[in-house]
Amino acid sequence: MFLLQMEWDPTKFIEIGFFKLHFYSVMWIVAFLLGFYIMKRIYRNEKQSNESLDSLFIYSVLGIMIGARLGHVIFYQSELITEDFFSIFLPFKFKGGIEFTGFQGLASHGAAIGMIISMYLYNKKILKKTVLWILDRIVVPVALGAVFVRIGNFINSEIIGKYTNSDFGVIFKQLGESQPRHPAQLYEAFCYIFVFLTLFYFYWKTKKAEQEGFLFGLFLVLLWTVRFFVEFVKEAQNPERADWLLNTGQLLSIPFIVLGLYFMFVYQPKKKLK
Repeated sequence: MFLLQMEWDPTKFIEIGFFKLHFYSVMWIVAFLLGFYIMKRIYRNEKQSNESLDSLFIYSVLGIMIGARLGHVIFYQSELITEDFFSIFLPFKFKGGIEFTGFQGLASHGAAIGMIISMYLYNKKILKKTVLWILDRIVVPVALGAVFVRIGNFINSEIIGKYTNSDFGVIFKQLGESQPRHPAQLYEAFCYIFVFLTLFYFYWKTKKAEQEGFLFGLFLVLLWTVRFFVEFVKEAQNPERADWLLNTGQLLSIPFIVLGLYFMFVYQPKKKLK
């Protein structure tokens, strides 16, 4: 049974002179580059200009990263607001001395909210269609990006699972442990591959992209349903709420799932007046 057990103790970064290149950051870069490539294909199919695609990349990067960071602080680490305020916006820790840390705290719920807001602004200033038109399309690469973000979490030995109490699991040596845990990050990454493939199929092989809001709703339902169930084998990110029936991640996932069902089965776009 020990074939099902793995010790995990990777190098988190490569030192290039005085600079440390974190593999977690590399995963984010890969996610955005692949996302850009997929959106380029989608924009070509939709006969959109390269200029609007370039603007989309900037809006999406800023919206997702700022939203992810603020989401983590608000939902999981609000003490930073009073204890180390500038570390919220800069990749440094200032409390107890200046130390380069990178942006280690990023929340997917915040990233989702940031994405929606940034796409609203992008559509209003650049695209001038409807915000759901762009959301229906950008969720395809976002789902793939989520795979690499969770792989990055696994490399960093963060967002870990609970102890398996068996021979199965991963021993996170970086945390000084000797007992196997659920590789919750890999569970999510594996499931997100299927979320991406489902959205990719519906966009390219069906006419569901013409039903405004459907793909966006499908993304919300699939991705946050995965997150909801994987949370059962995760360690609570808010230890003080560990004894709750549902943890913070699950409570925050429910509104997204409900919103997704609404856009899939209830929402009707307003008809333009002639």
